Amino acid sequence: MRVFSILAAIALTVLLAMTILARPQLMAIFGAGSEAAAAQSDVPETNDEAVEKPDTSGLVKVMVLRSKAEQVGSGVVLRGQTAAARQVDVRAETSAVVISEPLRKGANITVGEEMCVLDPGTRGAALEEARARLSEAKSRVPESKARVEEARARLEEAEINQNAAARLIQDGFASQTRVASADAAVAAAKAAVTSATTGLGTAQSGIEAATAAVAVAEKEIERLTIKAPFSGLLESDTAELGSLLQPGALCATIIQLDPIKLVGFVPETEVNRVTLGALAGARLAAGGTEVAGKVTFLSRSADPSTRTFRVEIEVPNTDLAIRDGQTAEIGISSAGVTAHLLPQSALTLNNEGTLGVRLVDDAAVVSFAPLQIMRDTVDGVWVTGLDDVANVIVRGQEYVTAGVTVAPTWREVSQ
Repeated sequence: MRVFSILAAIALTVLLAMTILARPQLMAIFGAGSEAAAAQSDVPETNDEAVEKPDTSGLVKVMVLRSKAEQVGSGVVLRGQTAAARQVDVRAETSAVVISEPLRKGANITVGEEMCVLDPGTRGAALEEARARLSEAKSRVPESKARVEEARARLEEAEINQNAAARLIQDGFASQTRVASADAAVAAAKAAVTSATTGLGTAQSGIEAATAAVAVAEKEIERLTIKAPFSGLLESDTAELGSLLQPGALCATIIQLDPIKLVGFVPETEVNRVTLGALAGARLAAGGTEVAGKVTFLSRSADPSTRTFRVEIEVPNTDLAIRDGQTAEIGISSAGVTAHLLPQSALTLNNEGTLGVRLVDDAAVVSFAPLQIMRDTVDGVWVTGLDDVANVIVRGQEYVTAGVTVAPTWREVSQ
């Protein structure tokens, strides 16, 4: 029994060894070899001389993306802030004490509403005096006109006497003395006319001066009441009761928030893409509120320090929910362009420091193409300046230069 067990173990060991080490021979014995041969007979023979693979063992291997241009909206994105449509510091034009109760900041103000009322003092008496002088000046005009008419009548009488004396002396009926007296009377009458005319002019000048004095006094009284130049909100309290306001002293600050403006600064590289009347939108930093409007102003002069151009967008704000000075991300629509979406890692610089990408042509020869970045996104960079279809090297571009032949491996767009 013991010998039989030993022989069985040896036989099992040999069988396992043949199964592992001589498996092809066993498969041939049991017919598997014929099936493999039949399978090999179904494979067509290849002609090694007809298909020749290029030898790329000495070339740099790169990964190439065949990129196709797409139509992309080229809106201009800016960082800006909100600004009141109007803001003015209302100031006093005369010196007086405030006699009105103050209005508190935040109050709604309508155009023409009284904001600060000042003590008139003696200005009313000055106005009455100016009006009295005007009346007196007007009363002198009729008297001056009468004197002018009287002087002209005397001149006419003197001229008649002069003519009569001249005829009489020709006929020998008057003496030379009478003629001289008539001439003197004419001269005196002319002087009287001139004096009366001057007096009339003086009276009329007095009327004009008195009228001007009345206007000054009335304007001075009008300045005592400081009114709102437009409807809006008080940004500060009006001047306190009893405070003395000098010319230029602040009564209150008033702002208008409906409509409200969005103010941003466009770089000079983007300014030609912004036009007046273009649609624009913005997202406010506080609360993420989104608003829309149109471009109402685009500066023609650049800021000397930043080389940017001021742009303003008017947005309705009927509920006054948008405040002055809030940060906003502004987007201004413009005409769409064709661009390529490329990985940011594909961008490189040539020897002159120009930003671009390296391309390969059908002969696998490398070339360099400059480009412009239009927009940066999480999926890649939108660029312009390439043909509609471009074979862009997206890996290995730093190891080759223009004019070098490479061994490209093509990458799918989805990769």
